[in-house]
Amino acid sequence: MASKRKLPVKIIGERDIELHLSNPNHHEQIAKIGKALSSPIRLKILNLLKNTPLSLQEIAGILKIPVSSTALHIKILEEARLIVTESQPGLHGSMRVCILSMQSFRLETFDAETDLADNTVTVEMPVGNYFHVEVEPTCGLADENGALDVLDDIRSFYSPLHTKAQLLWFQQGFVEYRFPNVSNPLLKLSEIMFQMEICSEAPGFLEDWPSDITISINGIEVTTYCSPGDFGARRGHLTPRAWPNGRTQYGMLKSFSVSEKGGFLDGKLVNPQICLDDLRVGDFPYISLKIEIKKDAAHIGGINLFGEKYGDFPVGIVMNLVY
Repeated sequence: MASKRKLPVKIIGERDIELHLSNPNHHEQIAKIGKALSSPIRLKILNLLKNTPLSLQEIAGILKIPVSSTALHIKILEEARLIVTESQPGLHGSMRVCILSMQSFRLETFDAETDLADNTVTVEMPVGNYFHVEVEPTCGLADENGALDVLDDIRSFYSPLHTKAQLLWFQQGFVEYRFPNVSNPLLKLSEIMFQMEICSEAPGFLEDWPSDITISINGIEVTTYCSPGDFGARRGHLTPRAWPNGRTQYGMLKSFSVSEKGGFLDGKLVNPQICLDDLRVGDFPYISLKIEIKKDAAHIGGINLFGEKYGDFPVGIVMNLVY
């Protein structure tokens, strides 16, 4: 018996196909590929061709279907640019040989151009939605109707009412927030930024009352910001009427961020010893933000954290993931 003829393997055109759903110019081919892959017979044909080219007659014989039906399936696969055919010499003249022209196919479903133009994912956290807290007096919580629970008592921070807080303050210790990790693994993260309205914490208020406030992200210390004072000489633009004069009224909007270049305070590089990789964002389902007044701080002047209904800025704590 004569040995079976083995057709030469040829690489035709692009073997890896990448199409973008956001690109209208790709829609026609996406539709053709969808049609081509919708038939079990055509999937079998692609499987047959993945290692070696075959003639039309060979495919029909293996699959036990008419040559005319095989030709129709081949035409649809050609229109989708998944295979190509060419004429080669045969035993009785020329014959059509089918060659797989596609090795992998990728359909990109997000709009890369839009993501790059509007390249920030934002999550806002109410100041009362902390995950862990260890603080010392003076301390307390308030909503738009005034103080919540008992002032200067750590037990108030474990009250079910704490999630309603629009103002949070303590003299020493820390509060930790855990933001949902909504980072997109398909895009390259270039910066994590947190913004918040803060000031120092003094009994009543003191405009000249420095406090060292340390910010950590995922356990990595970003920087320590020295707040100049506890501001109460005027009413906060948003501070509700229920909150009395003679107490803290507003803060300053500060931003803390980490990029590949280091840690930043209000856009100024302050800690070149860290970078994004140190934060290990991909290792956790959350992104941790820790706001702390350390026991050994040079200025233990406490902190006030303002929510959207207190102070001068209508926001809680905002996380921005920048791509």
